[in-house]
Amino acid sequence: MAETISEQDFERSALSFLEANAKPRVESRQSWGEGSDQVSVLPERTLEEEQAELKEARGWAQKRFDAGFSWITGPVEYGGRGLSRDFQRNYDAIEGRFDTPAMSAYGIGLGMVAPTILAHGSDEVKALYLKRMWRGDIVGCQLFSEPGAGSDLASLQTKAVRDGDEWIVTGQKVWTSGAHLSEIGEIMCRTNPDAPKHKGLTGFVVNMHAAGVEVRPLRQMTGGASFNEVFFNEVRIPDSHRLGDVNEGWTVALTTLMNERAAIGGGMASGGGGNMGTQRLIELVRHQGKADDPLIRQQLADIIINGRVATFTNLRAMAKIATGQLPGPEMSIGKLTLTANMRRVSDLVASVLGPRLVADSGEWGTYAWSKFVLGLPGMRLAGGTDEILRNIIGERVLGLPKEPAVQK
Repeated sequence: MAETISEQDFERSALSFLEANAKPRVESRQSWGEGSDQVSVLPERTLEEEQAELKEARGWAQKRFDAGFSWITGPVEYGGRGLSRDFQRNYDAIEGRFDTPAMSAYGIGLGMVAPTILAHGSDEVKALYLKRMWRGDIVGCQLFSEPGAGSDLASLQTKAVRDGDEWIVTGQKVWTSGAHLSEIGEIMCRTNPDAPKHKGLTGFVVNMHAAGVEVRPLRQMTGGASFNEVFFNEVRIPDSHRLGDVNEGWTVALTTLMNERAAIGGGMASGGGGNMGTQRLIELVRHQGKADDPLIRQQLADIIINGRVATFTNLRAMAKIATGQLPGPEMSIGKLTLTANMRRVSDLVASVLGPRLVADSGEWGTYAWSKFVLGLPGMRLAGGTDEILRNIIGERVLGLPKEPAVQK
């Protein structure tokens, strides 16, 4: 049963917890030429750096959960407090005033996998994983894309064959963020090769440390390895770890995908360009003596305007989710808007820097932008390619005729 607490008492207890366990955030304005000039789309850290960050994040997640400020809206029986989203928003606003560890390692597990387990998992799986995920004891990853089935998820070929009370999984997944740090993964498999491609899929929760699971890093053209490929060689999964009904995995997948696009588009669109804000762009334009160039000013204005519109569009979608509805195809708009604005950022940077974007002269704030430009193509693929998202928006939001099927 959900507890009864006033918002004022909740805010007081949250503030007391944070004051006792974290330092107030000190806003510092970085001057041009000082500190790191890195603006890469994806964090590119060594394995040791990732593990150190995860250790710090895990400690904070456990402390926050034990104090009752982690899964504030979650069902009480699985470790939540059963409070409304207003309480979650209030807590997030208060925590934002304090310096706390980065929690990016848990983003996919809590933003995509946990909601799917809650919606489609068995009672056993919910009890086994949800509390541990939200407490930070375990990390989750998403195992959907394959070398021959990226945005066309229904064409995946990783197979699961039933063997009594277990399923034997064989195949390969690719572009899996955080697989090397994860204890569990949500995997989509083909369980009926004779059914239409959307009808023969089944989802499971897989132990990432089970016999037969192999994780290999994927090196990007930026030099980092933010993704993995994962191989499954006759990996056994108990039937109790199935998500939803057999051969009804497409519904399960849609739950995950809509939450994924909500997380990607909603969490980043307001920034206009990934992990950096517009102030950095403004300072770049000024420093390079382009502040009075009308074409550059127009490019910069387009980035700011589209970023602001994306924020408002995302707020509309979040309001829908707040009423208890699942994220819909509208969430594709947020993700598509993000990559479109990142392209505008790349075009602006190229216009301002010219050859300094591709030739490292050692000048601060110039060549570092090459990692942003090189990382953009990956973002156009993550969470569904731009082309797939345009089809979704056209067909499911605007009601346009479906794209003709390929004749075989």
